[in-house]
Amino acid sequence: MTAAATLAPQRTDPAELARRIRTFAAAHGFVSCGIARADAAPRTGERLRQWLADGCHGDMLWMESRADERASPRGLWPDVQSVIMLGMSYAPAHDPLALERVTDRGRISVYAQGQDYHDVVKRALKAMARDMVAMAPDAPLKVFVDTAPVMEKPLAEAAGLGWQGKHSNIVSREHGSWLFLGAIYTSLDLKADVSGRDSCGSCDACQRACPTDAFPAPYRVDARRCISYLTIEHKGPIPHEFRRAIGNRIYGCDDCLAVCPWNKFAQSAAANRAFLPRAELVAPKLADLLAMDDIAFRAIFAGSPIKRIGRNRMVRNAAIAAGNSGDASLAPKLNQLTQDADPVVADAAYWALGQLS
Repeated sequence: MTAAATLAPQRTDPAELARRIRTFAAAHGFVSCGIARADAAPRTGERLRQWLADGCHGDMLWMESRADERASPRGLWPDVQSVIMLGMSYAPAHDPLALERVTDRGRISVYAQGQDYHDVVKRALKAMARDMVAMAPDAPLKVFVDTAPVMEKPLAEAAGLGWQGKHSNIVSREHGSWLFLGAIYTSLDLKADVSGRDSCGSCDACQRACPTDAFPAPYRVDARRCISYLTIEHKGPIPHEFRRAIGNRIYGCDDCLAVCPWNKFAQSAAANRAFLPRAELVAPKLADLLAMDDIAFRAIFAGSPIKRIGRNRMVRNAAIAAGNSGDASLAPKLNQLTQDADPVVADAAYWALGQLS
């Protein structure tokens, strides 16, 4: 029996509909659920356009190409009346910074050590959507997770899930900085929640923790300097000025999230088995990563969000980490990579050898 079936008979009162929706959310694994009006974050478009005009998106041209749709929910779907924002916790059981000095291993961001969150969150959103359709068959809706032109973080703040911290990500009083976000746009006129209130105060721990000074100002990130961007989104050679600072990070960076004091209230997400870290992704050996071909890459990272960057970017990242390791035993593998078919990989290998010599 679905969550929707247990809540008949149906009513149309906005507050009652919102209560039912929270019941659906909890039943499908979401730890946070909030509702905002479609026009609840009016300054989002203005801030986005200024951020794009300043070039802070780097070569993420998809941010630019659909800016009008991204700027407001109605830019994407004119019929939306309410936005349901949902959070799924991936709070780690271990310290994300523990591998900082284990130089023969690569560091993978916590969110990417388990199953691909796109698949997990989308599955839960679709199940929740089925419950909502059963409750209100005549109310169209759309579900989104990450890849659509949706400004999840300002909408999550507007819906009361938390606030955008100085690292620009959502911070929750209950779940810290460890929330995957999903969105449901609906034509239902629902009772909105109170917007989240900024509780960062004078704390600037996230900004001070950033290895590459990616925050030109509080609440604003320059992706071109961000290790997550450089190791995931950026396709070309990593700029030399950031290579030493990357250390042994081979996919993403948790530093600004991990130091947030609000994390002390977050409980480990171990109950959600989908996000339990896979042993081979917790601390992979750089030597193994440097030896990967495309077939090996696909085998190791199947079912992980890491698969989207492909073998070449991962080996490029591993070569940078190898150059920072001080481990001369990696030199033979790096020598082989100087002949790699991908010039970006070869460039990273040459650089790494120079650091180890």
